[in-house]
Amino acid sequence: MNPLTEEWILKAERDRATAERELRVSSEPNFDAVCFHSQQCVEKYFKALLHEARIAFPKTHDLPTLLDLLLPIEPSWRQFRGDLQELTSFAIAYRYPGLMANRKVARKAFADCKRIRRICRRSLGLAK
Repeated sequence: MNPLTEEWILKAERDRATAERELRVSSEPNFDAVCFHSQQCVEKYFKALLHEARIAFPKTHDLPTLLDLLLPIEPSWRQFRGDLQELTSFAIAYRYPGLMANRKVARKAFADCKRIRRICRRSLGLAK
């Protein structure tokens, strides 16, 4: 595996771990951060896959855009478009005043992250 691909994966795993920690804390959980880091985890896994496949990608947080680039090598992933659209909104929506995530939204974001992460890791030949 390409070293830069490995670095994308490491960063994705750190985002996943941060989201998971925040979701588990009992005192002052940051649900906004769960949503943001869930989106970031998926984004970085997509970029790892694209990099490993030698497919150029733009600097974007838009997961459906990255999905479109992945579809030639993973056509069945089209089914995730709706979840990816929702996750994409978390790249910005909860980072600024105006909206705040609650536990339900954060749990959904993290569940989507875990599911998509699992298929990305499988595609990369990695253990769960």
